[in-house]
Amino acid sequence: MSLSLAARLSLPCPSLVRSLVNRAAQRPVPPPRGNIKTPEDFLKAIGRSAETKLTPESWEQLFHTDGQQLKKAGLSVKDRRYILWSVEKFRQGLDPSEFAHPPKPAKKIRGRGPAVQNGKRLRSRRHR
Repeated sequence: MSLSLAARLSLPCPSLVRSLVNRAAQRPVPPPRGNIKTPEDFLKAIGRSAETKLTPESWEQLFHTDGQQLKKAGLSVKDRRYILWSVEKFRQGLDPSEFAHPPKPAKKIRGRGPAVQNGKRLRSRRHR
């Protein structure tokens, strides 16, 4: 098999190995806009007290942060996912007031889905 043929055959085949490259570092860093000038302003704007959990030193450091760095910083999975999601939304051009939202409230009723509603256990109504 010639070298050019092997090169052409290998292009459409995706690599099945997970890349260990920080993809966030490869994406462009958006300029500060609106009333968000510093990383602290951004973290305050997205809410959920993110400014107390993460302290990036520069704008570039915030946008080059990946999940592994957030994990080493001691953030929970929900916080990591929310911060990375918010960073990506800001990178796409959205304002934090458009996409920031409070966390889901805790469940009030424990049970197995529809078998328990309003704190009462439901019984089958079929004829036996």
